[in-house]
Amino acid sequence: MTIKSMTGFGAADGDVGGTRVSVEIRSVNHRFFNPSIKLPSELTKWEGEVREALRRGVARGHVTLTARVERKQADAVAIDEQRFVAYLDQARRIHDKYQLGPVDAAALLRLPNVIATPDAEMPGTPAELTGIVERAIAALDSMRSAEGDRLEAYLRDRLSIIEQAVSRIAERAPARIVEQRDRLRAAIQELAGGVGVDEHRLAQEIAILADRLDVAEEVSRFHSHLAAFRATLASPPADGVGKRLGFLLQELLREANTTGSKGNDPTILQDVIMIKEELERIREQVENLE
Repeated sequence: MTIKSMTGFGAADGDVGGTRVSVEIRSVNHRFFNPSIKLPSELTKWEGEVREALRRGVARGHVTLTARVERKQADAVAIDEQRFVAYLDQARRIHDKYQLGPVDAAALLRLPNVIATPDAEMPGTPAELTGIVERAIAALDSMRSAEGDRLEAYLRDRLSIIEQAVSRIAERAPARIVEQRDRLRAAIQELAGGVGVDEHRLAQEIAILADRLDVAEEVSRFHSHLAAFRATLASPPADGVGKRLGFLLQELLREANTTGSKGNDPTILQDVIMIKEELERIREQVENLE
């Protein structure tokens, strides 16, 4: 399995009962499989087969399929002369009654059912049509896979930046706790003004402070979620990566928020902000993945 974008285009053409038919498929991102099928009247009887072929070939995305029939010029349109004459007689009566301007033949031709495309049964089989659809899906799939490869490379670059920031946070965290401990001890001694300090109570306060500032668990979960993200990219599940990566992004953002709330330190906060920016960039691209 490869990662696929939900954005793409594919086209194919072929013969259905001796008539040339062309099919175009476009897709954009969507949470679910959302097809929109536009067939000429001759092919609507096979819409069910076309929809099923699309469902087999595309897991997620808003997919628009448009089919066209290359009709012979002589049979392309048919004018219902009897209906045209009936419209003409009514138009003339209204013209004479209300003294209107001249009757416009072009306007009459645009009235309902004056000009129609032939609805005669089209020869051929649904298999011929779905064969064309499947080739268009294959072209769409190829484009979506190529775009998916580019997105995967982009996501891996963003993950590397996040991993580096998490490593800097992990390296900075112990020194930050020591600094806060020393600052607390100095502040208490200054406030005591030479009066003896309860070392046991001070030790308790320092322990509480250290626990409140400790981000070791967040760093560990960061690494775990990042590893799961990379594993999903390396071995995409059969139903696509979009939903799983979306869940992992939520977990990564939760760790970033918790680290930021604990990170009473300018250096750590700077890395947390960078992580959130990269997560937002990743989110924008994950929304395009199947």
